[in-house]
Amino acid sequence: MTIHGKVVAITGASSGIGEATARHLASLGAVVVLGARRTDRLDRLVAEVEADGGRAVAVRVDVTDPGDLRTLVTTAVERFGRLDVLVGNAGVTRISTVADLDVEGWSAMVDVNVKGILHGIAAALPVFRRQGSGHLVTVVSTSGLKIVPTQAVYAGTKNAVRTLLEGLRQESTDGVLRTTSISPGYVRTELIDHAVDDPAVREQAQRSMAKLGIEPEAVARAIAFAVDQPEDVEIGDLTIRPTRQG
Repeated sequence: MTIHGKVVAITGASSGIGEATARHLASLGAVVVLGARRTDRLDRLVAEVEADGGRAVAVRVDVTDPGDLRTLVTTAVERFGRLDVLVGNAGVTRISTVADLDVEGWSAMVDVNVKGILHGIAAALPVFRRQGSGHLVTVVSTSGLKIVPTQAVYAGTKNAVRTLLEGLRQESTDGVLRTTSISPGYVRTELIDHAVDDPAVREQAQRSMAKLGIEPEAVARAIAFAVDQPEDVEIGDLTIRPTRQG
């Protein structure tokens, strides 16, 4: 079994990379279990996937709530008999210097970007162990590879997840679990829209993203590449960025 027939749960599936990944994997024959807070968008996405001949179901998920991740995983298992892949995509960012002391923003990034991934692992790993196989695909960021001013805390959360997955990989060399970190560069999503309060700074960031960013479908294809490998092959880290990104 490659992609066709796999059951894939995706967090942050209502827009951007999550939505693109859901559409792409469904088009390749995967069953997609979609989690996000904006259920109106999820319901529309499910309808569109099904209209195109795919199979999908929506679950309201706030990744800061461990129970919501358990519900996402349980829904996959109860509806489709198993869960093969969990794509941890939900994330938030705030653009500010550390000296700005955006404590609320720091907490949000830790809660979503780090704890949200841990909650997904806690929900999915027991299922993967019972099945004898499973794949964690987690969206991190090139911000953790090239540290720049105003993104120190965001980069810190992404590198924390990168470290977590490598540790988990080394704990899981019995052939049951595969882990993949996907590091996108500039991608045209809504992430930047809520990253800064100053309207002028936000507008400048949006213009730069529109000019330089790649489409989320490019990341979806990278995720599909990792998922499509044979069970004895693990794509540990994959970086995808615009060719013009510095």
